[in-house]
Amino acid sequence: MSSSFGKTIQVSTFGASHGYAIGGVVDGLPCGYHIDRDKLQAFLRRRAPGQNQFQTQRKEADVPEFLSGLVDDTLSGSPLAFMIRNTSQHSGDYNNLRDIPRPSHADFTARMRYGDKVDMRGGGHFSARLTAPLCVAGGIALQLLARKGIRIHGHLKQVGPIQDASVDMVHPDMDALAHIATEPITMLDESKQQEVESLVLKLKSEGDSTGGIVEIIATGLPAGLGNPNFDGIENRLARVIFGVPAIKGVSFGGGFNMCSALGSEVNDAFTMNGHTVTTTTNNSGGIQGGITNGLPLVMQVGIKPTPSIYKEQRSVSLSKEEDTLLTIKGRHDPCVALRAVPVIEAVTALVLLDFLGDIDHELR
Repeated sequence: MSSSFGKTIQVSTFGASHGYAIGGVVDGLPCGYHIDRDKLQAFLRRRAPGQNQFQTQRKEADVPEFLSGLVDDTLSGSPLAFMIRNTSQHSGDYNNLRDIPRPSHADFTARMRYGDKVDMRGGGHFSARLTAPLCVAGGIALQLLARKGIRIHGHLKQVGPIQDASVDMVHPDMDALAHIATEPITMLDESKQQEVESLVLKLKSEGDSTGGIVEIIATGLPAGLGNPNFDGIENRLARVIFGVPAIKGVSFGGGFNMCSALGSEVNDAFTMNGHTVTTTTNNSGGIQGGITNGLPLVMQVGIKPTPSIYKEQRSVSLSKEEDTLLTIKGRHDPCVALRAVPVIEAVTALVLLDFLGDIDHELR
């Protein structure tokens, strides 16, 4: 299974949802930089399950145990290796899924690719549980980027049909986004937060699910970061983001809304801000030709409804080769997008840190 990415900063993940542990290895991090463990753990709590009534009730502390690469909370230069123990597995809830695959889940395709010995308990290596190691690595990357004045924050742009207040793509209020980061519903509009809470609780009681859109904004990026054609900012971000479970779409700036507009309506006009070239709008999302232009990077990530729902669904019995009905047990999120915001922040940080290359001399 392909479980790694990156060039200068190389990240790999391992483990399965109901295995002994999950974890990761990060190679290429600069040496000698202190990592705030409290801040890292606070970041991990934003993704951890069982934090409130809107999430799966599987409870995991998600405390990483660092095996190498961190000495006295300081990066030591060797590959950073860590694991997170799985402590709340209910594997019996998934026994029937070995024969009856969940609709719109990797149960079927994983078996077609790897055979009937593949471990798919709780989703196995395909599970969103594997986003916890991404948040460990990404939480460290966020701290390193902050030293260069680069900030990355996200919010729920949409949950089901409910849309949050829009963000100014030229001058985003990053403090406001940081302020809502620990809210169960990371929306700027409090009235929309309440609407989403009601929707999610309703879906939970009905045994159904919904999707959403996460919007990420990164500020402080220099102009000229990236590459053209097949190795640009969008290319690498999209490649890694699509490795996160449940992702079905990625767009930048004005996104798909621009596709039906006129060029005269959405082109970003250049203007001077003192001695700096900038633009009056940011429909490009801070990227043109795969290269940053100095404006905030703005990206939207579409997340599908959780496939594991409690309503009875049509499926097939692989052993009997016949149609059947499936009732799913276990503990599942009625809207996995709610916990995805820190995951997409983490992935964005890792990709941008990789683009910045060997930043050791710059961070000192």
